[in-house]
Amino acid sequence: MTTPNPITPPPELVRHWSRFQGDTDPEALWFRIATRAAQWGADQELEACCEWLPDVGEMRAMLRAARRSKPPSLKEQALDALTLLCKGPDTTAFVTCRDTIRRALEALPDDH
Repeated sequence: MTTPNPITPPPELVRHWSRFQGDTDPEALWFRIATRAAQWGADQELEACCEWLPDVGEMRAMLRAARRSKPPSLKEQALDALTLLCKGPDTTAFVTCRDTIRRALEALPDDH
């Protein structure tokens, strides 16, 4: 038996990612699984690099910060979603974009 590649996600994790989360389009499901698998593999590689690197002067923390930028804000996500919606009708994109824009609007304070 061969040793599994350390950046290949374990089968139980892939099964977890594939559980129904509102995806009605198989393409959206595959995209979500592929995205999570790529991120998981990149995280494994980054951690392996950090373990190899001596922790002198917070070098590991600096490497992690440089290679894992913070996720886009809800405002940035909503603007990207709006741009995508304006490009044309796509039912898969519409559901995702609608939810993102709704969350961004709900996060705004109510001005009376």
